[in-house]
Amino acid sequence: TAAQDFIKTAGWGAATQSLLAGDASNRRYDRLTQPDGTAAVFMDAPADKGEDVRPFVRIAQFLILNGLSAPRILAQDTENGFLIIEDLGDALFARLMVDTPDMTAPLYTAATDMLVALHNAPPLDLPICNSDWLVSMTDLAFGWYANDETAFAGFDALFQPLARRLDQAARVVILRDFHAENLLWLPDRKGVAQVGVLDFQDALLGHPAYD
Repeated sequence: TAAQDFIKTAGWGAATQSLLAGDASNRRYDRLTQPDGTAAVFMDAPADKGEDVRPFVRIAQFLILNGLSAPRILAQDTENGFLIIEDLGDALFARLMVDTPDMTAPLYTAATDMLVALHNAPPLDLPICNSDWLVSMTDLAFGWYANDETAFAGFDALFQPLARRLDQAARVVILRDFHAENLLWLPDRKGVAQVGVLDFQDALLGHPAYD
């Protein structure tokens, strides 16, 4: 009821609503389509399940300010975890590479150019991806796939000093989930804005090679 009230108050009450996607979280995405064909995306990120839309809003605004194509925020209710955001379409890099293999190299080139632009932008104040964080992320492999404390201790002894070397490198904004299922091709835009980005709310400051 709260979601429908938000959608109506935001001016999208006449829109049809269809499930667009879920992801590896409690978030849900629905496409809203007005009678005239105008579309947007409704994000439901329930705060009572640990979600918080404020990082998404903040980082989206940062990316847009630096000439990159994150979805514009059209309406927001951060207390309930509701957003209506720009619909960047369905042209996922992953699908285009399967349907049109000749586009694979140009798409990866465009994605690389977008990362260069991101790395050249003044960094946002974000949590740090340091050696401790990198090592903690490797815990997942041993906890879920190879539950072997001896193997993890051996790996940790090798990986820790390598990770610490990265702490000396310059840090840039890393989006973390920068891959072909979260990138959209926007050919009507120019330059690095042709690469639409999604799922960046967990961005950190880290090594330029991460993404």
